[in-house]
Amino acid sequence: MNLLNNHFVNQPDKGMSSKYILALDQGTTSSRAILFDQTGGIKALAQKEFQQIFPQAGWVEHDPFEIWTSQFQVASEALDNVDNRDVSAIGITNQRETTIVWDRATGKPIYNAIVWQDRRTANLTDRLKKEGMEPFFQLKTGLVLDPYFSGTKVNWILANVEGAREKAEQGELAFGTVDSWLIWNLTDGNHHITDVTNASRTLLYNIHTLDWDDELLGVFNIPRSVLPAVHPCSSVYGSTVRNLFGLEIPIGGIAGDQQAALFGQNCIEPGMVKNTYGTGCFMLMNTGEDLVKSNHNLLTTIAWQLEGKVEYALEGSVFIGGAIVQWLRDGLGVINSSEEIEKIALTVDKTENVYLVPAFSGLGAPHWDPHAQGIITGITRGTTRGHIARAALEAIAYQSFDLLKAMEADSGIQLKQLRADGGAAVNNLLMQFQADLSRVPVIRPKITETTALGVAYLAGLAVGFWKNQDEISGHWGSERKFEPRMSENEVKILHKGWLKAVEKSKSEY
Repeated sequence: MNLLNNHFVNQPDKGMSSKYILALDQGTTSSRAILFDQTGGIKALAQKEFQQIFPQAGWVEHDPFEIWTSQFQVASEALDNVDNRDVSAIGITNQRETTIVWDRATGKPIYNAIVWQDRRTANLTDRLKKEGMEPFFQLKTGLVLDPYFSGTKVNWILANVEGAREKAEQGELAFGTVDSWLIWNLTDGNHHITDVTNASRTLLYNIHTLDWDDELLGVFNIPRSVLPAVHPCSSVYGSTVRNLFGLEIPIGGIAGDQQAALFGQNCIEPGMVKNTYGTGCFMLMNTGEDLVKSNHNLLTTIAWQLEGKVEYALEGSVFIGGAIVQWLRDGLGVINSSEEIEKIALTVDKTENVYLVPAFSGLGAPHWDPHAQGIITGITRGTTRGHIARAALEAIAYQSFDLLKAMEADSGIQLKQLRADGGAAVNNLLMQFQADLSRVPVIRPKITETTALGVAYLAGLAVGFWKNQDEISGHWGSERKFEPRMSENEVKILHKGWLKAVEKSKSEY
């Protein structure tokens, strides 16, 4: 049951017209709501950060109610700028893999949300790897065995929360990624659903059969009854209850944040690549209807399902991207605000062989070492906060470059350009260094809010706000192109130093 319902008074339904799509962008550190008009322009934007919970080393949690209330608050704030009747549909995009289990009768979570960065289930995935199970999971899901994914987290909750296993087996509990949790609350518990992109990130969903897999569920001892129904990314799934926004608004699009960004970046042809510089960094290559198996520790995942057709992507995940800037601000106090990191980094011309490997949550692709730890190497008496700040930004680019090289090797496609988005993409120093490393132009679009824009497009297509993908493609445009300037030899020397630092961060487990 939606616990906010009692605080709002029913208002008359004033009808609907077609001016805006509301995108709910529920991220790892903040909830955002953006109103887009028919040209893809932003009419209103609201954002609210929420608490990060670290119960012990390697554990990361969120309060599910804070996720919901913060998302509702920013949605309401964005809607204050318009007549709610002018909103044609809502699209929902979310931090993927983050896991919530709640009681169906009360709507109350039985445990905090376990965040995608959380590493508490590393021992479970280590055991399964030793038992030779990883190829089995890769074949069915396209994923590697890692604590990153939702299935291991559901297993932990059912095993460690008192009474959870019994309630699950009796059909009294519901599992969902954040999209499912938001839709449950927006519809007052009338819809327990997800989409194919979020389902494909659970280690429980077969990307060939497009269904939950009973063999995978058996490995993790998860009853099928806790799972949401799986839908395409663009469809009218239901509507919000009237007493939230004064009228019922159709929910028409769902996609995990990275797939939404791929769509928002107009990477709709095979071989096109985008990299999102958010809390983590996530690089996706559209592979069309071809399901490409990775030989370089990348993931094969569902890009989207539209009009009955499923398209796939190769993905590489960096766990700590922009979050390294938060750490410098909140953990070390090296900077006072995230915005000043570029200014401080520019106080030096180079890092002087200082490397920062932000393996705070282990290492993602292409290394997949859940036991790796963050390190800073090359520090001397002359090292300043400028060197540390610059090394932090360069670490984001180095990690992304490693993904790019693996992606080229798996796909056999040499990149011609890299489309960049996400909060850290506004950093010119980072974008230039990424272009230098990658030896291809890095293109920043006019609208960097591509995650929210992508799911707005999906929702808009479902209700006829936009006619087709051709109409949408006409709205994409470049704001700035960063051309490579560094010599190939210098890139090789710098990257060699980075790889040495990465090896030092890895565990001996």
